Amino acid sequence: MLTTQGGWQVPPARLSSWRKRVDNEALKGVKVMVIDDSNTIRRSAEIFLNQAGCEVILAQDGFDALAKITDHEPDVVFVDIMMPRLDGYQTCSLIKRNAKYRTTPVIMLSSKDGLFDRARGRMVGSDEYLTKPFTKDTLLTAVREHACAGA
Repeated sequence: MLTTQGGWQVPPARLSSWRKRVDNEALKGVKVMVIDDSNTIRRSAEIFLNQAGCEVILAQDGFDALAKITDHEPDVVFVDIMMPRLDGYQTCSLIKRNAKYRTTPVIMLSSKDGLFDRARGRMVGSDEYLTKPFTKDTLLTAVREHACAGA
């Protein structure tokens, strides 16, 4: 039996991979900024996002990100909470206070999964909170939900 999806007839066994391929098509050209002081996290996110067709902007900390955000104007921003110089809460707050970027989705990344950390993220304007280590699916789902919702 075939399932009809968007005018295409897809065998049920291939429906899951078909949906992922279609979802990834929706991510082509989406600009995603990843702010994290960990080179490993930045590179992992970059690989996952590039495979999905996203344009990736990397920043080592909040100051680096603020210098790059106006040049690249990302559609979605992922920011680590624990960073030197300017932490993720401060970075998110500064992004959200700028009228031009107020509606840009900011997703907090942290190895902490506490209620206090999540609440503090919301207080500074974050749109979502992901716990590290994240998976490829978790990362791409967040991008789909936030970048496509604003489109």
